[in-house]
Amino acid sequence: MKEITVQEAFNKAAAYCSGAEYCTSDIRKKLERWGMDAPQQDDILNRLQQERFINEDRFCRCFVRDKFRYNQWGRIKIAQALRQKGLADSCARAALAELDEKEYTDTLRKLLQAKARTLRASSDYERNGKLVRFGLGRGFEMPLIMKCLHVDEEDFG
Repeated sequence: MKEITVQEAFNKAAAYCSGAEYCTSDIRKKLERWGMDAPQQDDILNRLQQERFINEDRFCRCFVRDKFRYNQWGRIKIAQALRQKGLADSCARAALAELDEKEYTDTLRKLLQAKARTLRASSDYERNGKLVRFGLGRGFEMPLIMKCLHVDEEDFG
């Protein structure tokens, strides 16, 4: 691959950021692949942030909303993914707090009901164990899973 200048890298990164929301770590990886060294990466990232191509808070809100609505992930799994991207816990907490509690609970309830229809289990105990593991795997909190399982016991039969 031919060597690109800092200005060309900035222009490519700005065009890339114009298409969708990205966080600093995503763009840093991209710049690394393009052959930019650390000081150049820092300069480009600072300029992208100043010109509002990158905004961590905006990215967090979009990421949380998308992972919840489209992937139906729970708060724990979303928070873990944000941590892996190197985003601040305060930013993640603020974005996660924006999730509507009723919609969150309803989503978990629907996921558990759908999963319950496909499960084979010899007892209610085994069935509930499988549903709890499923909910935890999706990143939902144990107390909420238990609440959904006990409140709607008759819906899972």
